[in-house]
Amino acid sequence: MDPTLLTALQYYGAGAAAIAALIVSLNLGRRVTGWAFVLFVTSSIALIGWGFLDKDSEGIGWQNVAMLIINVVGVWRYLISRHKPPT
Repeated sequence: MDPTLLTALQYYGAGAAAIAALIVSLNLGRRVTGWAFVLFVTSSIALIGWGFLDKDSEGIGWQNVAMLIINVVGVWRYLISRHKPPT
């Protein structure tokens, strides 16, 4: 596997997750938080790719399979679902 691609996946995944976590922590509202979860989804996809394409990073790949499911729930809850959360 091309080491440049692996490095790009690794650093994009880490950077996107950090930015998404910052956005969620700022509590800027439902819609903005939903888009942060979309960013988390892209981070998980990148880290799954890196985890399974790099021979020594399979644990990160499996961890991000679980994180992808969690992040998709976040996208559903904050961007798609019409259900209002309790205040």
